[in-house]
Amino acid sequence: MSVAHSQTPAEERRALIVLLSVIFLMIAGFGLVIPLLPFFAKAFDAPAWQVTLLFSAFSVGQFLGEPFWGRLSDRIGRKPVLIITITAVALSYGALAFAPNILAAFAIRFVTGLFAGNISTLQGAMADITPPEKRASRMGIMGAAFSAGFTTGPAIGGLLAQPSRGALGFQLPLLVAAGFAIASALAVVIFVRESRPERTADSAPQRSRIAGLKDAAEHEIIGRILAISAIVVIGFAGIEATYGLWTQVRFGWGPKQIGLAFMVIGILGAFCQGYLSGRLVRRFGAPSTLMGGLCFMGLGLVTQGLAPVWPVAILGFAFVCLGQSICFPNLTALISQAAPPDRQGEMLGLNMSGMAMSRIGGPVFAGWLFSSVAPGAPFASAALLILPGLWLAGQVRQRVHALA
Repeated sequence: MSVAHSQTPAEERRALIVLLSVIFLMIAGFGLVIPLLPFFAKAFDAPAWQVTLLFSAFSVGQFLGEPFWGRLSDRIGRKPVLIITITAVALSYGALAFAPNILAAFAIRFVTGLFAGNISTLQGAMADITPPEKRASRMGIMGAAFSAGFTTGPAIGGLLAQPSRGALGFQLPLLVAAGFAIASALAVVIFVRESRPERTADSAPQRSRIAGLKDAAEHEIIGRILAISAIVVIGFAGIEATYGLWTQVRFGWGPKQIGLAFMVIGILGAFCQGYLSGRLVRRFGAPSTLMGGLCFMGLGLVTQGLAPVWPVAILGFAFVCLGQSICFPNLTALISQAAPPDRQGEMLGLNMSGMAMSRIGGPVFAGWLFSSVAPGAPFASAALLILPGLWLAGQVRQRVHALA
């Protein structure tokens, strides 16, 4: 029996608040680092392709880590996995602050990704404390906590960074990111209660990643959701990796402007995920809301790529944020609704692992497009990838309605 059904409403509410606080602290540290990476790499005189490899190195580690941590959390519990991974992420941020060269930075980013592959564990913990009928709404609230972290982190990072000092100018924001992660780990130690459902005699045995992936791919809903995540994130990760370079070329922006832009968009994302997403799901259903989110993402990518001035680019950024805010929580919710209770971590881990694989190739491809084709080419590529995602989402909607 799921833990969510054995809790009183007050206990469920307390567990939700604690978990959202942990997510906020962890993502604030993560969000603080992301917009600074292109400028941090350029402080080592790294070309564009090496800048994007910093993002891919993280994703290689995350690809390896997500299914492992997800399966381990199903077996030994969410709390110990979160303590181990978040503490290791804090240490890696501190190491990156003192990286002597770009090669060391690549290695540290790989290790960071390996231990930051705990998003599926957080999603599993959220699913554990949430009845199935509330999961789409709760995943939206979880997304709002992510967005709030991304609102706070980039703004702090942009204000603290001093690019004129070279790599030394990024030590303070990286150490602050480590501090956020340490605070998140302490919150887990002190406040988080174990939420994993008890395994019973008829619980499914542990399987290899290949066996789990085979089962997920053959599932008529989960398999298509995994494909949508992987396809869409290829383009989205490429934009994420080249955005700082693109705004610098087009508008002459630096870390402060990037940080403020992420802060404004993060506020919008927190509103959309915390307030709008759940209401759209209740009115239109998760599959239709997913399709609407993909449409907004496509519109935003096209608007950004063709933007003649920065206000139009920010408008496009807002459309992408709106689409992402109502798209990704529903991908997670649909998986959690379709997966057996004792395999929440495994299935969500496979989804995050697939997204991490997309984040390996996406930045590399976008870096090549940026350098060899045009600075705006990654936006065109990402917009085209929305189309197969929409087709698959239509199939998911048909199957969900058939099962209803």
